[in-house]
Amino acid sequence: MSFQLFVDVLVVLLPLVYAGLVALYGISFFKGSAWATKAKSTALFVVVFLHLLYILARTASFDHPPVTTVFEIMTMLAFCIVVGYTYIEIKTRTGNTGFFILLLALVFQTVSSLFIRDLFEIPLALRSRLLGFHVSSALLGYTAISLSAVYGVLYLMLYHEIKSSRFGVIYNRLPNLEMLEKMSHKAEVFGFIMLTIAICVGVLWLPSVFPNFSYWDPKLIGTLIIWTLYALGLSAKRKFGWQGRKTMILAIIAFTFVFLSMTVINMYLSAFHSFH
Repeated sequence: MSFQLFVDVLVVLLPLVYAGLVALYGISFFKGSAWATKAKSTALFVVVFLHLLYILARTASFDHPPVTTVFEIMTMLAFCIVVGYTYIEIKTRTGNTGFFILLLALVFQTVSSLFIRDLFEIPLALRSRLLGFHVSSALLGYTAISLSAVYGVLYLMLYHEIKSSRFGVIYNRLPNLEMLEKMSHKAEVFGFIMLTIAICVGVLWLPSVFPNFSYWDPKLIGTLIIWTLYALGLSAKRKFGWQGRKTMILAIIAFTFVFLSMTVINMYLSAFHSFH
């Protein structure tokens, strides 16, 4: 089987296997099914393996890693999320948050598979090693930010159940509020650091390779707004003792800006991030 055919098969298959994986985690979480609980971890490793093969096959087939368009970035982000979650599950020995995190990976991969294009030729600037460093930092940052937002949503769901004195499946299956806040905060700090690195590399490198670079580009302005939101949130937590519900809401709002930056701004407004 040629790399191209392999890519064509996996681009259709990946959303389906992600959907199956999310279904397994959902059945395990909401129904407490023993067979789903037993099968989900094996299925998780299968999905990671298939997605890794897809990335390698795509890189070999088109002679560049899939980091040059927004839809290539989305499949990489889905992969990073599922790998990040795999690490969390192994480290914490619990899979009770998997359904919610993997659902986000499913969304990114589905959108990517629907709209990704095969690019055999890309501008020389996009083969730069600095681009790889810039994109890798941004991917790690966005992955951590995504995880932080998911844990923020779970925190609010659990908080609402406790506040309403409804102790259902969310209360019984999720980690406690303190643990969810801790996991969200750690992911947020890591994401902020990676985003800072990505911004610094981008601001230093992009003007030298893109003649149309502008510091007023909507993508750059949007990224700086996102960075500022996270900086304010982390500062408020450290200096003013912000914790709990306030910080979780801020993490979700900031992630909303991240998603809009990746989609609407990248595709319709940004000049130097719209490569094709």
